[in-house]
Amino acid sequence: MSKSKRRVFSRELKLSAVQRMLGGEGTKVLSRELGVPGDHLDRWCQQFRLGGAEGLRKAGRPRKQAGAGLDPLAKAKRTKDLDAACKYIAELEGKVGQQQVELDFFRQALRQVREARRPNDGPGVTASTRSSKR
Repeated sequence: MSKSKRRVFSRELKLSAVQRMLGGEGTKVLSRELGVPGDHLDRWCQQFRLGGAEGLRKAGRPRKQAGAGLDPLAKAKRTKDLDAACKYIAELEGKVGQQQVELDFFRQALRQVREARRPNDGPGVTASTRSSKR
């Protein structure tokens, strides 16, 4: 089994490819011309939009830094997902609180109705409605 060597692209190549894509060249055409997969080109454009020229990584494997387990795109997506999840949780907690208020209201109303209603099942108690005599 032979290991295929990973291709390493220089920052200059990435920057020129991004500038050409932003200039209007198509991904497929540029991908064929440079011999770079199209998804790489798209990722480079996203990194450029987020961090400018500095957002494009240097050629080679990045060094590990404390607390930097994710690339900038993944961090941004994770932060965005976390914010959306927190907002959704707060919305659901508000709905649960509203439902609890409504349940308490209806329990109290039912209790008052039961207390105010006359019992009609005991001996000698008249029915709540008179019977019609035809």
